[in-house]
Amino acid sequence: MPSSIRFVLASASPARLETLRRAGLCPETIVSGVDEDALAAPTVGELTARLAEAKARAVAQRVEGDALVLGCDSLLELDGQPFGKPGSAGAARARWLRQRGAVGFLHTGHFLLRTASGTSAGEVATTEVRFGRPTAEEIDAYVASGEPEQVAGAFTIDGLGGWFIDGITGDPHTVVGVSLPLLRRLLEQLNVTLHDLGYPEPPIQSS
Repeated sequence: MPSSIRFVLASASPARLETLRRAGLCPETIVSGVDEDALAAPTVGELTARLAEAKARAVAQRVEGDALVLGCDSLLELDGQPFGKPGSAGAARARWLRQRGAVGFLHTGHFLLRTASGTSAGEVATTEVRFGRPTAEEIDAYVASGEPEQVAGAFTIDGLGGWFIDGITGDPHTVVGVSLPLLRRLLEQLNVTLHDLGYPEPPIQSS
């Protein structure tokens, strides 16, 4: 069913887009181009919130007419330090040698903006991640796949990295990059329903 409100995802993440599509929505994608290194915050969670807002506001300036713009950003917190995408095979391997057997926290900031009214809502979802202990050979094979270079924390739970995650506490969608329950709450704050965005309407009850 076509949506009545334009919905824009301010992210280049294919995992976020696929999550939303599987959940019944069909967002457009516009990459924000925000310089992530230019922003700072007292905590890792607050940093993801600032990055998500910056991305949403940057894209909203380029969108004409009424639209909902969703910005998201994910970072892994390990020993109090933020870790995003490794960006190289060497960095990904070093990251895994450090985090195997450890417990980290995957923070995903969400910021939803309605362009017509300027109203907005934001929140951070946090999920505890318990890393397994892959062997050096398994780490090398995983790094060689190229997957960990392009994802926050150098791991996935819905791809090749799932073998090496012993467990999580929290919403698994947060780790993938967008929390569906949190997004639904943000939509409610802006008086938008899932059906406004194209989610299937409930069937008409016959009398």
